[in-house]
Amino acid sequence: MKSNEQLMLEKLKQGEPKAFKELFDLYYIPLSTYALKYCDSFVMAEDIVQDLFVKFWDEKLYMKLEDTIAPYLYKSVKNNTLLALKEKSKFSFIEIEKQVNKLIFDEDLDTKFIEDEKKKIHNEIEALPLKSKEVFKAIVLDNLKYKEVATLFGISINTVKTHHSRALKQLRNVLEITILFFFI
Repeated sequence: MKSNEQLMLEKLKQGEPKAFKELFDLYYIPLSTYALKYCDSFVMAEDIVQDLFVKFWDEKLYMKLEDTIAPYLYKSVKNNTLLALKEKSKFSFIEIEKQVNKLIFDEDLDTKFIEDEKKKIHNEIEALPLKSKEVFKAIVLDNLKYKEVATLFGISINTVKTHHSRALKQLRNVLEITILFFFI
């Protein structure tokens, strides 16, 4: 006595569309659920099963089968799901790589901008009056205290503060930025 699968397979081989609908109705939900063992999206699982049934019918894959259909369908769903996940991960990697490249490119732009700003600042520092430039460099670039700068140049602490304040004011006005941002 022949099983239901064998009878269905015979009808498929005879080209009966009704047999294909029966096969689809019988296996669609179990195969979609099975695909979920390998992927986390029911939509993806359904797409894989639908694609399998379309290919199964269009390419007459049932003609190659001998006795049973179920093992072939389950194995095909597993393989197709794993292939789809592999393709999806390739796509994800490509997208991640694009984002990384974009960030690297943007970082280069930021670095260039910062370097340009530093050059502007250094040019403006060089354009300061001599004593203000010396005091400013000693405090900001050499990281000396007011008292140390006063001793170094033989001037009072208040004079150091005045030169430093004037230098900062002039640089802020010319560059329209906070100098300390670049020197911290």
